[in-house]
Amino acid sequence: MKAKENLFKYIFLLCSMFCILSLILICVFLFASGLPAMQKIGFADFLLGMKWKPANNMYGIFPMIVGSLYVTAGAIVLGLPFGLVTAVFLSRFCPGHLHRILKPAINLFAGIPSVVYGFFALVIIVPFVRDLFGGNGSSILSASLLLSMMILPTIVSVSESSLNAVPENYYEGARALGASHERCVFSIVVPAAKSGIMAGVVLGIGRAIGETMAVIMVAGNQVRLPDSILKGVRTLTANIVIEMGYAADLHREALIATGVVLFAFILLINVSFNLVNMRRR
Repeated sequence: MKAKENLFKYIFLLCSMFCILSLILICVFLFASGLPAMQKIGFADFLLGMKWKPANNMYGIFPMIVGSLYVTAGAIVLGLPFGLVTAVFLSRFCPGHLHRILKPAINLFAGIPSVVYGFFALVIIVPFVRDLFGGNGSSILSASLLLSMMILPTIVSVSESSLNAVPENYYEGARALGASHERCVFSIVVPAAKSGIMAGVVLGIGRAIGETMAVIMVAGNQVRLPDSILKGVRTLTANIVIEMGYAADLHREALIATGVVLFAFILLINVSFNLVNMRRR
């Protein structure tokens, strides 16, 4: 028995070390290839430049940074309320027979390929936005609506698990004091699960800011600073995918440097989340 425990202990350790090593290798590749490109172009010109024209050696990604932030923020604003309400409903209000149908259905959304979401948006969301608000339909609003749907399974699953992990005696104690079911849920259970809910939101933000194929199909892919949510934009991830196939030399290095900026965004989001959690504790 002891030998079997030691065997699994080292297997788990090996798997953990492999994950850490993979992350280190990714970081080394990104920074070793991307930082020299930023230095050649100029950090200010690269991060704050307004024009992306590789043929003229102009590599400014500021419009794409703004586009990524707009699309991600729109997805969170539109998707977060629905995700949280759905998680609370599944955890504390949903009947058992209905939960057995809804939960697998929500999990199924997470397994749908991005390109399928993109086709759905092209057929349904883009014409809807075009007919209702004007423009050509390929816009920040269309991309935000699509991403809000794509991040729902992540937010719902993580938030529901966090709500279910709250000790039941919190709820029972509040009920014993005469509080209604709704008051117990929203005043006791939901605040107690705040850290887990925030983790779901962070994962949702990571999914939104890192999404590529679906966004390419509906965002318009126009390298410019948008002055309206009905205008098209190009995100950082879309820029990498669109041009990496034919890029060479400094152009290719600039695309890798774009990946460094994207990695920095994700890292900043996670660090901010951890700092907030530490302060709460």
